[in-house]
Amino acid sequence: MNPIDLLKSAFLGLVEGVTEWLPISSTGHMILVDEFVKLNVTEEFWNMFLVVIQLGAILSVCVLYFHQLNPFSPSKGKEGRRATWSLWGKIVVGCIPAAVIGLPLDDFMDEHFHNSYVVAGALIVYGIAFILIENWRARRRSEMVAERPHGAHFAPGVTDDLAEKDSDFGAITSVDEVTYKTAIGIGCFQVLSLVPGTSRSGSTIIGGLLLGCTRAVAAEFTFFLAIPVMFGASLLKIVKFALKGAAMSANEWGIMLVGLVVAFVVSLVAIKWLTGFVRKHDFKVFGWYRIVLGVVVLAFFLVIAPALGIA
Repeated sequence: MNPIDLLKSAFLGLVEGVTEWLPISSTGHMILVDEFVKLNVTEEFWNMFLVVIQLGAILSVCVLYFHQLNPFSPSKGKEGRRATWSLWGKIVVGCIPAAVIGLPLDDFMDEHFHNSYVVAGALIVYGIAFILIENWRARRRSEMVAERPHGAHFAPGVTDDLAEKDSDFGAITSVDEVTYKTAIGIGCFQVLSLVPGTSRSGSTIIGGLLLGCTRAVAAEFTFFLAIPVMFGASLLKIVKFALKGAAMSANEWGIMLVGLVVAFVVSLVAIKWLTGFVRKHDFKVFGWYRIVLGVVVLAFFLVIAPALGIA
């Protein structure tokens, strides 16, 4: 095994673990990193690795939320088990749009959209979207505070600290309150992430916010929605890899294992950080990050790279 490739894989696992859960596009970052950090692998393996490394990230969700997602937990009563099965039903329903639309378009998207220019454009567009949505939520919050009679209570789902600058609010304040209709609506937004640079978590969080979820609920449901989506996408890539008659070398096996392990460990930290962050802060910082990164990427590939003769 090549130690340099293993170090590069560890770096890619770090990028995956951080960017998979933050609404800044993991696939987009991986494609951009590939422009500068090249692995000594076949193109077929790289296309598979780009997706399968996400399994490391998704396993972190299974570990962190094992009790909440486990309908067979001995500590849960009848109602708890029923609520867990209902949650899984909503997760499955939320994945239907991506399965119906995403599977037929998988090869087409790989061939035509996996490039730096598409990534940069998507980073900028959805960065602007995050800022606009959070500004709209802030205005809506101010209007609700102004309309609230003295001593009255808000409708269910609106917290008493609504007037605070960074308070989280929404009609849906827990994952259990997400309806099947809301779940499939969020799933429709997830389809947008077929375009590299959009961000699967970013598109579903936007959907959740627009459909009335608090930031915390939108983020948490996004974590859960990722489980079948990532397992399904990874299985699809592995099957396509095998059907092409490709086989992984010892070096590629090492690269895959290192990337998965690092993505898993880093994801544990990233998820815990994000769940705490969104309860007190909005998503505008991620919107600005996306815009700046998108502009830098465009500047590099349109101006700097041609000037240096490396385009």
